Amino acid sequence: MIKIYKLSKIRTIKVMTVLLLAGTIFQACKDELEIPLQGQLSEDVIVFDSSWVSSQLTAAYGMLDLNVSTSDPWRSDPSHWIYGEVSSDNAYKGSDPGDQPIIDNIEAYRALATENSYYGFLWNAIFEGVARSNEAIRGAQTGLERGELTAAEAAQFEAEGRFLRAHYHFEAKKIWGKIPYIDETITESQTNENVDSWALIEADFQYAIDNLPETSRFVGAANSWTATAYLAKAHMYQLDYAAASPILDNVINGGPYSLTMKYSDNFNAATKNSSESIFAVQHTVSDGAANDDNGTWGQALNFPQGAPVGTTGGACCGFFQPSQNLVNAYKTDASGLPLLDTFNDVDVTNDDGIPAEDPFTPFTGELDPRLDWKVGRRGIDFNGWGIMPGQSWIRNPANGGPYLQKVSVFRASQFNDPSIDAPSAWAPAVSAINTNIIRFAEILLWRAEIMAANGEGDLGAALVDRVRMRAANPEDFVRTLDVDGNPTATPAANYVISTYGTFTDQAQAIRAVAHEYRIETALEGHRFFDLVRRGEAVNTINTYLAVEGTKRTHLSGVTFPARSVVYPIAQSVIDVSGGVIMQNDGY
Repeated sequence: MIKIYKLSKIRTIKVMTVLLLAGTIFQACKDELEIPLQGQLSEDVIVFDSSWVSSQLTAAYGMLDLNVSTSDPWRSDPSHWIYGEVSSDNAYKGSDPGDQPIIDNIEAYRALATENSYYGFLWNAIFEGVARSNEAIRGAQTGLERGELTAAEAAQFEAEGRFLRAHYHFEAKKIWGKIPYIDETITESQTNENVDSWALIEADFQYAIDNLPETSRFVGAANSWTATAYLAKAHMYQLDYAAASPILDNVINGGPYSLTMKYSDNFNAATKNSSESIFAVQHTVSDGAANDDNGTWGQALNFPQGAPVGTTGGACCGFFQPSQNLVNAYKTDASGLPLLDTFNDVDVTNDDGIPAEDPFTPFTGELDPRLDWKVGRRGIDFNGWGIMPGQSWIRNPANGGPYLQKVSVFRASQFNDPSIDAPSAWAPAVSAINTNIIRFAEILLWRAEIMAANGEGDLGAALVDRVRMRAANPEDFVRTLDVDGNPTATPAANYVISTYGTFTDQAQAIRAVAHEYRIETALEGHRFFDLVRRGEAVNTINTYLAVEGTKRTHLSGVTFPARSVVYPIAQSVIDVSGGVIMQNDGY
């Protein structure tokens, strides 16, 4: 018998175009088939050398965007704007009620296992990444066995494959909780009951730490520092502070990372892969992929509806709108510190119900300047596209509220730049902005979280202040515009931000660190999962819903059930496994 490996579609990462090896294996008898079928390769004729295994790893990296087919790819966008933000207190689904109705169900915590087109699509995308990672691992092992790779080459390639496999399993773990762990030896469905997937994720990251060099093979690839930071993240998601603490100290004190001078550089395609970027999905356009397939397709719905943003006509489609609660979280007091307990008592002034032609004055109170790099507000410049005029840029203000997200919107100066603005995509929202998976700011705030929880040292004040001092850089403040649309020297709002110096007590420290993480990483896909990992989801989201339901009618009467801390496993996945994979409790 010989194994025949079906060749997958052509994908690219950065400027490289490679032929991918799919994980499907076919068996045939030698007397019936002595040569490979057209378009297929026999394993016997493959040389598992550095070039081949590298191409397998490229295929595994290529799935980081979770874009299986560019068919409704927002269902599995790697930023998880649906599953990590719309499902939290940070954002509304936006758009019209009934457009993409499964997202309506996710926002209202009516998630159903039978909604296979979303949960099944996402599961398949993530485990396609697992399958490709395992092919690379098997390729490295086979190359070593045949003498086609040196021991050093094989160890590094396997380490990259195991890093990626751990990443994909981490994604599945945080979404579904109860998952199978699929390694390179698995050939049939595996149970997700009583699986210690955290230990297996940690083991893969540790192997990567031990066998990867400190520098990456190419921009965006894993190295030992990337794996170290990710291992710390895995421990943080288990609240295993004792294990995470020394790893975070190592990254902070010995790693190659630092905060960028400007906060906005983290959401700008022209400044991606900075000193702050630890691991990110490398989105590219104009790289030879059909339809600019490697761009930010998961964000295709998320430009302001009908607005001249990213297009000379009208953009699409008005999804993913920041909540009033999130905007309020950026308020500060007169000294520049957050209103940890009272920020939601009074709303930041908005134009809810105010027609675009009517006068409107933006909020004049004190604000954290990070707000206007994350949220589009009436009266404030929208990434160089001009002053956001209000409801005329919003598809359904009654449903989605008065705000727009800016994180995935490229700068007006980058319009028609073929290296950033996807020239062949139907959606103007598709671009080359990276999706951040881990930023150095998170490392600092995780370490501060541990210090606050353990009553350690200054309770994390100095680390929080490092993040706040960067946000306070006046060179990065959004500016007012002159009559010709050019930035002036005047800040666009009353930006007042300062450092804590010291926390008054441990209780304040714990609240301050959690609040800082929220406003620092808002709309980057982390909020829901961060609430779940800290055990705060049920209380925080229900408190949010009680107030927000009075502002958005689609949230009136909605409550967050305890089962919703994990998502349902698609019934289609359970069926394909023959019932080996079990549903999460309550679904």
